[in-house]
Amino acid sequence: MCSMRRRQRSRVAPYWMFILALALGSTLRPAVAQPEQRFDRSRDRGPGIPLSQFGTYIQPGELIVYPFFEYYRDKDAEYSPDEFGFGLDQDFRGKYRASEGLIFLGYGVSKRLALEFEAAVIKATFEKSPDDPTAVPTRIEESGLGDVEGQVRWRWERETETRPEIFSYFEAVVPLQKRKQLIGTQDWEFKLGSGIVRGFAWGTATLRAAVEYDAEEGSVGIGEVAVEYLKRISSGVRVFAALEGVQDEIELITEAQLFLRPNIVLKLNNAFGVTSKATDWAPEIGLMFSFR
Repeated sequence: MCSMRRRQRSRVAPYWMFILALALGSTLRPAVAQPEQRFDRSRDRGPGIPLSQFGTYIQPGELIVYPFFEYYRDKDAEYSPDEFGFGLDQDFRGKYRASEGLIFLGYGVSKRLALEFEAAVIKATFEKSPDDPTAVPTRIEESGLGDVEGQVRWRWERETETRPEIFSYFEAVVPLQKRKQLIGTQDWEFKLGSGIVRGFAWGTATLRAAVEYDAEEGSVGIGEVAVEYLKRISSGVRVFAALEGVQDEIELITEAQLFLRPNIVLKLNNAFGVTSKATDWAPEIGLMFSFR
């Protein structure tokens, strides 16, 4: 998303998400398996490695291509005039709008390893707060290349009757917009995270958390923490829901995945801000293609 929202956040982590994750994680402890209770724990997702795209798993030799569009609307986007070079280190709330076209590529290298690449073009507008006394322009518009990033995904353990699936990932975001305020990334950003996946009769649960390093700020902090749910309703429909947060920016995410063909999925996604510092609304639509 835009660089303005990658600002220095308060270092208050969403501890309630950790508590929720621990509570749900306690349900993942293996019980003594009864033969009559066994079922296909991967039936909601398939046998692949989890990717960063919600509810998406990839198998060895598979190529996933996902072009999609995303829109952002935030009527109370937090900013500080010093981020725009106008000195005052005080928080205000402005209006932010953006339209973004993205391409995502994923490739399954093996049963344990997968690679990802994502790039965006974006057009964004920002209107400053009427309470801002500085010379920040009333309206700022920027367009061009957005975030460009890659990930390495590694599966440590596959899910069995006695343990959940365990995976890790490393992400790097390339600094290609050093002179922009609203779009792209101004310096290197790195993220290292891990998660667990467990299939139940009522759906598939995923817990994940990460730490991130921002070279511009020279700081290491808590990154995304998420609790996810995936359920296959039928052979042609899956539903997804998640609570995802970065410190004090928490979102509720919902998604419907409609299988137009076995290798073509229409994804309809909505993200709603739960906390005031999160983006108010960010819908997404795209077609995901799988090639093997």
